Amino acid sequence: MSERTSILARTLSTPVILMLILLVVALTALAVSSGPFNQTVIDIFIRVILVVGLYVFIGNSGVISFGHIGFTCLGAYATAWLTMPPPMKKMALPGLPDLIIAAKLPYPIAIVLAGIFAGLCAFVFGKILMRLSGIAASIATFAMLALINQVYSNWEDVTGATSSVVGIPIVRTIWPYFICAIIVVAAAYLYSISRSGLALRAARDEATAARASGVDITRERLIAFTLSGVMMGLGGALYAHSVGVVTPDTFYLSLTFISLSMLVVGGMNSLSGAVIGVVLLSTLIQILRWFEKGVPVGETTLSIPNGIQEIAIGVVMIVILMYRPSGLTRNRELVWKGWPFNKLSAGRRRLDAAAADGLKS
Repeated sequence: MSERTSILARTLSTPVILMLILLVVALTALAVSSGPFNQTVIDIFIRVILVVGLYVFIGNSGVISFGHIGFTCLGAYATAWLTMPPPMKKMALPGLPDLIIAAKLPYPIAIVLAGIFAGLCAFVFGKILMRLSGIAASIATFAMLALINQVYSNWEDVTGATSSVVGIPIVRTIWPYFICAIIVVAAAYLYSISRSGLALRAARDEATAARASGVDITRERLIAFTLSGVMMGLGGALYAHSVGVVTPDTFYLSLTFISLSMLVVGGMNSLSGAVIGVVLLSTLIQILRWFEKGVPVGETTLSIPNGIQEIAIGVVMIVILMYRPSGLTRNRELVWKGWPFNKLSAGRRRLDAAAADGLKS
């Protein structure tokens, strides 16, 4: 067993635990059997996809990106173009190519193509931006977000500008969102243990040593940037199908702030932190929504002012950064100590150590 295989065996429990957490969330939605709660769970799965997509780049590279929600916008509009009824597209979006206007694809194919489209755009932007580092790279990604938002807010014949694009098929069942969240978590895990993921984290921790070891940092960042772009585009496409309408402002500062908050609260450098941050903050947001609507307690109704969600998230972020700067998971992965493969890899390490001692003697 190679060292890489041994690492795989020891850490394989992490994605299994995270998938079980998402499965519990899905089964809870089925047990409650409520339309609004079902939508809340769908939102959780979409946020998992988005925040895990952020983790793939930010967590592995150490470069803070404020622009990834732009790829979410690209994915959302791409699936709208591919799934809306052709007569509606011809009337509302006459600037689209005739081939796209005539297209009416099933939503599973459309969301895959939307993710690929966002990934290709991420590759093009990344070829330029990934040569930058530190605060310069972060500011450049924010400029990219502003650029995408401005283009989609003013290209009336293709995106409808600031008007809402409607007619997108709505998918209410939770299972497509659950399956996509599982796939994204698995893909993020496989990337993190891949040669490229390990090289990028080495560059994040010690850039000079990584370069001296032959790591092409620009190339590795570009790979992570492109992969995360695919995930963000997939999340945007699913969001479009969850509500049936998209506007450019939906994919701008508010969603950027919430997504980054979830990643920071959970732990920026761990896949577990990305998922845990989403589940915990989404729970907090839902509780605040209930109180905004009013919660009956006896003969009175407890309520809070509307718009308190952002304030609460800001307070949570401040507290976390003060007392747990590395997030709730402390940038560690959730690991099951009783995982059977732990014993196998531990036994293999003991055999390797015994063999090494025998050679020495």
